[in-house]
Amino acid sequence: MDSLLTFTQIMLVNLLLSGDNAVVIAMACRNLKPGVRERAMLLGTGAAIALRCLLTVSAAALLAIPFLRAVGALLLYAVAVKLLLDNDADVRSRGARGGLTVADAIRTIIAADFVMSLDNVLAIAAIADGEIVLMLIGIALGIPIVVWGSRFVGALLDRVPILVHIGAALLGYEAGRMLVHDPGLDRLPFRLSPTAAEALPVLSAPLVITLWLLAKRLRFR
Repeated sequence: MDSLLTFTQIMLVNLLLSGDNAVVIAMACRNLKPGVRERAMLLGTGAAIALRCLLTVSAAALLAIPFLRAVGALLLYAVAVKLLLDNDADVRSRGARGGLTVADAIRTIIAADFVMSLDNVLAIAAIADGEIVLMLIGIALGIPIVVWGSRFVGALLDRVPILVHIGAALLGYEAGRMLVHDPGLDRLPFRLSPTAAEALPVLSAPLVITLWLLAKRLRFR
C-alpha cells in the first residue's frame, strides 16, 4: 500500500512539473518558422530529458544544498519574463525575418528546463526517499508528458495567443512554490508564516506579468 501511495504521488508530481516543461518548450519555440520549430522542440525535449537523467544521479547531494531552489526560482522568474518579451509583437515580426533562431530557443529551454527538472527530480527524490528504482520510474513517466505536451501546447498557443501570458503566470507560480519550499529558508533568522508561504506562489503569477510590463516599458523608452 505504501509503494502504491508513493507511486501515485510521483505520477501527480510528474503531471504538474513535466507539464511546466512542456509549456516552456512550446513558448520558446512559438515564434520560429514551422519547419524549424519542430527541430527546436525535438532538441529542447532531448535537453529536458538529459538534464533530468543527469540530475537524478546527484539528487541526494542536491537535496542537501541550501538556497538551491531559491536561486532556481529567481532564474525561473527571469525566464518567464523573457518568454513574454520574446512574444511581443515587435519581437515576433523580427523572428519572422529570421532574427530569432533555434539557438535562441534552445538556450531559453535549457535555462528553464534545468530549473524545473531540478525541482522535479528533488520532489521525486523526496517522495521516493532515495529509492533509485522509484526515482527512475518517476523520470520515465515524465518523458511522454514533455514530448507530447509541448506539441499540444504549441498548437494551442498558435490558436489562442493569450495563453502565452497564462503560461508565463504559471511559471511564476512554479517559481514562487520553489522559493517557499527551499530548505535553506529554515536557516534564516526569520521564517515565513504559513499564510505568507501559501500566498507567495499565488502572488508570483501577477508578479511576472507586472515585471514584464515594466521591462516592456523600459525597452520602449
